[in-house]
Amino acid sequence: MRIAEISSPELRPPQRDTEANNRSLSHIEAIVKQLETLTASKPPPETTTSDLRQCLTQLSQLAPFPNSLKLQIWKLSYRLWNACVDISNTTAIRSSSSATTESQAELRHIAADLLSIAGEVAGVPSPAIKSASFYHKTGLIWHNLRKFDLAAKCFERATDLVSKLDINSIVDAGERKLLLDLNLARSRTAWEVQDPSLSVALLNRSKSFLFGSCDHYADLAKQFMAFGKRVLSNSGADASREALKLMNEALETCEKGFDTARTREEKVEIRGLRWKALRFIAAIHLQKEEYESVIKCVKVLRDSADGGDEHPSLSVLAMKAWLGLGRHGEAERELRGMVIDRGIPEGVWVSAVEAYFAAAGTAGAETAKGVFLGLLGRCHVSAGAAVRVAHRVAGGGGEGGRVRAKVVAELVSDERVVALFAGQDAAKDRVAMHAVLWNCGADNFHSKDYETSAELFEKSMLYIAHDTENRILRAKGYRVLCLCHLGLLQLDRAQEYINEAGKLEPNVVSAFLKVHFLLTENVLFKIYLQKNDHKGAIDQIEGMTTCLDFQPDFLSLSAHEAVACHALPVAVASLSSMLNFYASGKSMPTAEVTVVRTLLTVLSQEPGNEQQVVKFLKHAYTRASEIGPDFFFGKEEVGRRERNWFAVTSWNYGTKAGQDNNYELSAEFLKLASDYYALIEGSDDSNVMVCKSLVLSVSSMIALEFERKTPMSETEVKQALHLLDRAGQMLKSNSARNSVDNDQISTIEPELLFIYTFCAYDIQGRLNDPGSQFLNVRNFASSKACKPYHLLQIGLSASQAPRLNHEVASFALNECLSSFLASPVPDYQNVALVMRKLISMASVYKGDTDDDLVYGMYRQAYRIMVGLKEDEYPIEEGKWLAMTSWNRAAVPVKLGQIEAGKKWMTVGLDIAKHVPGMEAYRACMEEVLGNLKKEP
Repeated sequence: MRIAEISSPELRPPQRDTEANNRSLSHIEAIVKQLETLTASKPPPETTTSDLRQCLTQLSQLAPFPNSLKLQIWKLSYRLWNACVDISNTTAIRSSSSATTESQAELRHIAADLLSIAGEVAGVPSPAIKSASFYHKTGLIWHNLRKFDLAAKCFERATDLVSKLDINSIVDAGERKLLLDLNLARSRTAWEVQDPSLSVALLNRSKSFLFGSCDHYADLAKQFMAFGKRVLSNSGADASREALKLMNEALETCEKGFDTARTREEKVEIRGLRWKALRFIAAIHLQKEEYESVIKCVKVLRDSADGGDEHPSLSVLAMKAWLGLGRHGEAERELRGMVIDRGIPEGVWVSAVEAYFAAAGTAGAETAKGVFLGLLGRCHVSAGAAVRVAHRVAGGGGEGGRVRAKVVAELVSDERVVALFAGQDAAKDRVAMHAVLWNCGADNFHSKDYETSAELFEKSMLYIAHDTENRILRAKGYRVLCLCHLGLLQLDRAQEYINEAGKLEPNVVSAFLKVHFLLTENVLFKIYLQKNDHKGAIDQIEGMTTCLDFQPDFLSLSAHEAVACHALPVAVASLSSMLNFYASGKSMPTAEVTVVRTLLTVLSQEPGNEQQVVKFLKHAYTRASEIGPDFFFGKEEVGRRERNWFAVTSWNYGTKAGQDNNYELSAEFLKLASDYYALIEGSDDSNVMVCKSLVLSVSSMIALEFERKTPMSETEVKQALHLLDRAGQMLKSNSARNSVDNDQISTIEPELLFIYTFCAYDIQGRLNDPGSQFLNVRNFASSKACKPYHLLQIGLSASQAPRLNHEVASFALNECLSSFLASPVPDYQNVALVMRKLISMASVYKGDTDDDLVYGMYRQAYRIMVGLKEDEYPIEEGKWLAMTSWNRAAVPVKLGQIEAGKKWMTVGLDIAKHVPGMEAYRACMEEVLGNLKKEP
């Protein structure tokens, strides 16, 4: 019923209360005596618990009691508790069933409730602490029995009892320990019921109960660390972030606890916990690429008192962190120190050397090479590892590229490295090493560093098998060496190589001479280029292509000359003309993919060519579809690199167009990027990029709609839906892989999942498909990428026109509430706001058809408020919860549904007890509820 309808209570006859009290206490005392006389062979009757609970209920309705009666209740409670202890000690010798243990827990629970009903009694010191101790011990038993709801109930009741005390006035060590243990126990129970936000909040509250005790600090630090390990066992960026917060809390607690340590044993224990927490923190920072934080952690560990921490992982952590910071000198010292330490696994050595190669650059390449070659003498290194090292050292180009190329040449020519590639088992790695050296040599050739290029091409010949199948490849090597020595004007060497190539492929010599002849005969074309007459040079190209004796080799050479003279339009025209010969099936000196790649590279050197870039990217994809990707791009490693180049180019143009608000071009480029990335098989990274390109392409289409202020056509909506379906399938595949391997870290970016979900919600709303909308939002909420503000945005969007979806809004807001509560320092203003929104929505859409759902929300709000400090939960929101829940009892009471009314009134009263300023209302509530319980 409503507050305004509360009437004056009827006074109970005192004599009747006394008689009822005596009867209840006599019955309880009789049962306690019976329990005190039990033996190991005679268990208590099955009705003992129910009889005591019935007496307890009757007794609770007669409160309050005089002091003498309170003292009698306290004595009975202690006798009941001691009887339970005696029975427990007796049955511990024998094997007791779980039912017997639960019965013992229930009896202890009743003993605790007796103290709670009696309340404070004169002559008993610290009555609230003693009562809370009973609830705490009983809760621990329920927790061990995995009855977490009953354990939480005990811990909450104990928390209510001690929250009214002034903790500064508590001086007894045991009582102080009880306050800490109570919060830790309640935190563990909350964690077991999948409520980590409440669990962490309780740990933070425990900081108020440390009282300067080293043991207290150690217990709290261990609990923070235990939760951190459990979170870290999950994969994902969110798990790393939460684990880091918990480990930092553990470290901070250890730091403060060390200052309170008095004995040597205490200092050793707290120092060990501190080192362990720091190692975990360093590993997490390394995973998150926060290298300076890793170095700080390692430095603190090594510079600690008593010689510092000497854990083997510190060298690995430090080296990778120094590399991440670009401090290669420090990384080198760590690497050399690791080589001396034989306790580190060999796989870690190889990985460390590879990482050093990849990051050392020109300054450290020589040192890294020496370390790697020295490693060959002490452990087994695979051919694949050598390929990866050579690729990373040679990669990058730019400043210092020649020095790195020299180091690679020395590395791959070492006899021990060459020996790794002997045999048929290393055939695949041999091909990969040849590709690495060939590409590095080609880069230096384009830079006109013919000396370095010739050296790399010579070393690549070491990785070509001397068999019939590789004759063409060896001939190709000799030809390119001939070109290098021509550039160096070493004609005798050039003639030697071309003769060797002629022995393997006789037709190559005449083709080479034809190219050289065309180059010397077209002086006019060079004159146009020198005069910067682009139109004349282009006309010369078009005129030459009509000659009967024209050879396509001229176009390749003319494009090379045009690029060298920075005549980019001429180079584009030359390469475009060259592409026309491939469709006819004519034999060409250069692979078609090389021509297209060169053409796109030339176009990218000047702005404003985006439309032409789209045109040739589409042309390349069409040609690959017509003749097959392997024929167009090439096979194995070379083909994979070509596919990747086209995919990255499309992606870069698409993102650049999006940043320039050119959403139409952005959508086209990103769709092409998804098509190219889809051609790269067997790569998780490429699958991620396919998904990302598809999602961002749809996002650009939606952005284009807002820019044009015209709705998307039906065809565009279907196209967007098709792209999202492809992306959705890939997201499901990634999620399935993560569920199989819990240690795998998801490669899908969090923001990408949110954009996909929001775009899918938008497109599916246009198709009037609320079921799919809900499924997408639910899947997103269960992912590690989900953030509370993402869900808040989705929930608010779903609760508004034009695409209202109550089911999605309710789900998103519920998940948002859970995420807010999971914060170490919950924002209770937002928590209260979401609670009110959810209750209001449920009231509007469910009405009275789902009373239990709304009731559960009020109970959830009550559990959140239990144990909070005054004013921590917004007072007005607390009053709103108390008043509305109390008022919901009006209709059931008027309809004669007394139990339903009691339920609502009880939860309203429970909430009111935790809201400051409701003391007057609370007294009236208790009075009305008491009268209602007495009615038959």
